Amino acid sequence: MANTTQRSVVVGVFDNPTHAQRAVAELRQAGFNEDQIGVVTRDDNSRTGTATTKTEGTMMEEGAVAGLATGAGVGALWALGIAAGLLPGIGPVLVGGGMLASVLASAAAGAAVASIAGALIGLGIPEEEAKYYEAEIGSGRTLVTVRADGRYAEAQAILHRQGGYDAASGRTAGTVPSATTHTTHAGTARTAQSGTVELREEELHARKQPVQTGEVRVRKEVTTEHKTLEVPVTREEVVIERRPASGHPTSGDIRAGEEIRIPVKEEQVSVEKTPVVKEEVNVSKRTVQDTKKVSGTVRKEEVHIEEEGDVDVTDASGKNRGKRKT
Repeated sequence: MANTTQRSVVVGVFDNPTHAQRAVAELRQAGFNEDQIGVVTRDDNSRTGTATTKTEGTMMEEGAVAGLATGAGVGALWALGIAAGLLPGIGPVLVGGGMLASVLASAAAGAAVASIAGALIGLGIPEEEAKYYEAEIGSGRTLVTVRADGRYAEAQAILHRQGGYDAASGRTAGTVPSATTHTTHAGTARTAQSGTVELREEELHARKQPVQTGEVRVRKEVTTEHKTLEVPVTREEVVIERRPASGHPTSGDIRAGEEIRIPVKEEQVSVEKTPVVKEEVNVSKRTVQDTKKVSGTVRKEEVHIEEEGDVDVTDASGKNRGKRKT
């Protein structure tokens, strides 16, 4: 099966309608409802009455009316509502489920979809693949579609487990249905003239997404610090000098209270505070490359060859694995 996780619709083709019915039953048990499942298969035993008398256009509308009367038992087998009708290039078909049936029935009302391929294209399947599936149905095989809605891998595994294949994997070359066919945990085993066994292996894929592991906050705080400045200042002092006089006569009288005033000055220091920028702090982020190890358990398929009876097995190099008994 194709591993196309970007799609929402899973497609499976079945050689045996019984296996397709089992796949639908398992899908219903897994919780997929009828509106999510679609089924188209050839109706070689068609009894759609008037619907089979027309030769032009798509007759799903008339066929569905007649098919409701004849398909009640068939619907129980599929665990889906089943309707019968005609499609151009294919002929009588049984259509079940809400997804494909509604798209195909719209063709009877004049919509552009008038074929299986057109219906599948309308569901998002590429045109080349849609035509491949239409050809498979025309060859008598059964088509099951599932609108997975986020459960693509699960729906794909169910279809694969019941023997379904898609356009990417393709039908195993040369295989034919066998009456002794049985289903195992690895898929469907068939008796064949030749065939190809695909060996699958799971791979680990790592996804990276950024997550917050911490936070750094940068803020300013005000602290008080005492500083002392030594500032040179100038001050005046009074100098008194006494020296002896010459003793000459004076005309002045001796009197008390005579004085001289001399102002004395000095410089005073005043303190002013001015904020200045002393340092800048830049805050930024940078990306650092690191390596982390991830691990997981994966499964892979290996081929084991078992020989029974009178067989002669030769590998591609020409080396014989077993000798024929004589």
